[in-house]
Amino acid sequence: MSTTIISILLGIGGMFGWGIYDFLGGVFAKQIGSFKSLFWSQLAGLGSIFLLAIAFKSSTNIPVLTTILSLIAAILYSAGYLFFFKGFEMGNVSIIAATMNLWAVFTMLFAFMFMGQRLSVLQTLGVSMIIFGATLASLNWSEIGNQRFQLSAGVKESVFGAFFFGIFWNVSEIISEKVGWLSTTLFIKFGIILFLLIFSLLVKQGIGLTKISAKTKYIILLMGVIETGAVALVNYGLTIGDAILITPIASALSIVTITLAIIFLKDKVTKLQGIGIVTAIVGIILTAL
Repeated sequence: MSTTIISILLGIGGMFGWGIYDFLGGVFAKQIGSFKSLFWSQLAGLGSIFLLAIAFKSSTNIPVLTTILSLIAAILYSAGYLFFFKGFEMGNVSIIAATMNLWAVFTMLFAFMFMGQRLSVLQTLGVSMIIFGATLASLNWSEIGNQRFQLSAGVKESVFGAFFFGIFWNVSEIISEKVGWLSTTLFIKFGIILFLLIFSLLVKQGIGLTKISAKTKYIILLMGVIETGAVALVNYGLTIGDAILITPIASALSIVTITLAIIFLKDKVTKLQGIGIVTAIVGIILTAL
């Protein structure tokens, strides 16, 4: 099988994995709360990546500075998903998923300011399309028609989530360059669980699933496995395939999330919001070229 076909298949695998995870996160954030949905799915993800690290005999010996960066990355990732899932809990899954696309803008902004990276003409166009598309998707146009400017429910939370994710990906890149993608994922997942446990104690947030049906528990655990699978597929693909193909395909995960939300949740979006969602997705693809 050619490298091109492998790259496309792995990119599609990442796109569907992350898209399904975000969709299920939106569903269960509304049913059992954003924190429980995040904690238990991430715990399942930690178990999955731990088994993967054993299978590949990944090194657990990393420098002290890298360990500290891993903990910082874990806090950023946790904060990003806490806000993201909170947005799902409050609002329309399709609109929140489109707004969350702003993480790509924040990632590039921080890379430009602090890491000396620069954008191509296409990437600049893509960033502009993400901002424009997210703006169209996130506004409550019926209220604006009544001369009342109002964001759709959950949009503010998803913007905060996108901000934390934007910083996270830059920190994660630094760690990966030092210890590799598998060790990076393992240590960050461990840090996420540690942070969420401490956070739950500080805010007295319950994490028990005693009143939750067995079916729901299994699906939440499956979420974590799916997310870890997406990470593994894309990172593995970047080591053997063509990043120029894998990255834009995988980063278009919103297509999957939004499609599932419209089909199964019957999410309603206005024509302008629909244009915004499509514009943001095209923008994501352009930023990866």
